[in-house]
Amino acid sequence: MGDPLFQHGVDLAVVLIVILKTVIVFAIVLVSVLFMVVYERKVISYMQNRVGPNRAGPDGWLQSLADGTKLFFKEALLPDQADRRIYRLAPYLSVLPAFLMFSIVPIGGTITIAHHTTRLQLVDPPWGILLMLMLSSISVYGMILAGWSSGSKYPLLGSVRASAQMVSYEAAMGLSVATVVVLTGALQTSAIAAAQHGGFLYRWNLVRTGVVPFVIFLIAITAEMNRPPFDLVEAEGELAGGFNLEYSSISFALFYLAEFMNVVTMSGLTVTLFLGGPDGPRIGGHSIGPVWFVLKVFVFLFSYVWLRATLPRFRYDQLMDLGWKRLIPVSLGWLLVVAGFRSQHRWLGVAMFGLLIVAGVILTRSLTVGRRAAEIDANSERVS
Repeated sequence: MGDPLFQHGVDLAVVLIVILKTVIVFAIVLVSVLFMVVYERKVISYMQNRVGPNRAGPDGWLQSLADGTKLFFKEALLPDQADRRIYRLAPYLSVLPAFLMFSIVPIGGTITIAHHTTRLQLVDPPWGILLMLMLSSISVYGMILAGWSSGSKYPLLGSVRASAQMVSYEAAMGLSVATVVVLTGALQTSAIAAAQHGGFLYRWNLVRTGVVPFVIFLIAITAEMNRPPFDLVEAEGELAGGFNLEYSSISFALFYLAEFMNVVTMSGLTVTLFLGGPDGPRIGGHSIGPVWFVLKVFVFLFSYVWLRATLPRFRYDQLMDLGWKRLIPVSLGWLLVVAGFRSQHRWLGVAMFGLLIVAGVILTRSLTVGRRAAEIDANSERVS
């Protein structure tokens, strides 16, 4: 009868390569998450002039592995008022999108295995950017359902905050990504990375888009990941832990895994969209794309830790104000500017840029006048 794979025209080697790549990518993500957890704790301890984890493993570098093992053997609790099925489903809705988003990140070029050429990338769909936006939108459902299904008021408040925060910053993130798509003319992540090759730094989208979309994307994904200073979803002083307050054991570990997996994944996507992906100078005539990719991602990982150690948490009104009144208008205006310059009539880009400056001046003036009026009213109330 023969192998059924060959009967249907499927090469067994290709199937094995896909399975191998899946296992390798999963291992890379899992190890990077374990590294990121203990790395963040140690860097913050150094910045705060104290001793961090130093017991588990050499100099404490196995602390995250010890914590994961402890959580795995803890008792899994189920609150009395919880919705059983949704309560157990929510952690998986948070962790799966993070892993699937990393699958479209190009880590390097192409390699040959058993006479088959394959990319250093798990999947490369022609609509990769749309998949990224879809998965980033789905991840919020895990937080919302976790808070709602717990049957407690503090997790519910955390899930409501998560929904408002994600909606607010999803638009700004999408508009900044749309600027990259307009500039490169591709939705495929490998094509976006390839469009930035051949000219170190000056061909990267960081420079070609004018830096503004890059800054907006960084702020938006920081809020999307609930990282400080936008960690209002898990504000311990206000919500006693947030949406995952009622979780324990492996379910809590999955939320923890999803948070740090998102940090690694979004850092890789930022490098792909704006910093050329694996592009970099050749060493000795050889391309070391994966090395440059890891170094760029590591810069962002350190930046997120640095932000957590230095910046205070935003108030909720400041969070909404930044997203709706500043990031969305600026990202939309900059998208129109880039689209105008990319059109056949370059004067459209100049006109859009002028309108953006005028609108920014008017908006800044109106916000300043409104703030002064509010301060005067507040002072008058205090005097009275």
